[in-house]
Amino acid sequence: MENQITTEPEYKDLMARIETYLQRATQQGGFTSLLPDEANELAQLSRVAEAYEDSIPMMPIRQPQTLVEMIEYKMYEKKLKQRDMARLLEIPETRLSEVLSGKRKINLDLAKRLYTQLNISADFILKAA
Repeated sequence: MENQITTEPEYKDLMARIETYLQRATQQGGFTSLLPDEANELAQLSRVAEAYEDSIPMMPIRQPQTLVEMIEYKMYEKKLKQRDMARLLEIPETRLSEVLSGKRKINLDLAKRLYTQLNISADFILKAA
């Protein structure tokens, strides 16, 4: 049995073999119904599949490029609505709305709050402001 796979077709074949063992175990009442050699092969196949999956680079997450994008990302990350974000930053909702819509620039006080409350790096704030 191979110890490494490198292509999508090999992965699909491997997963089909794993599925065969899983189906058999399910039909026979659990993994204890597999013969010791089958259980060992299933474990080895699973390790090979996991190694292949770990080798595939994940789709890169688009990094926020603007301060508005960063604030919106932090809102998403913290699962906050705009109202809740304004409370967290201790600013009026209208001010946050104006910042997010591009109608208002941030001031030093808000920059400090973004840094302390949201952990947005000072470098990013300075470059994006």
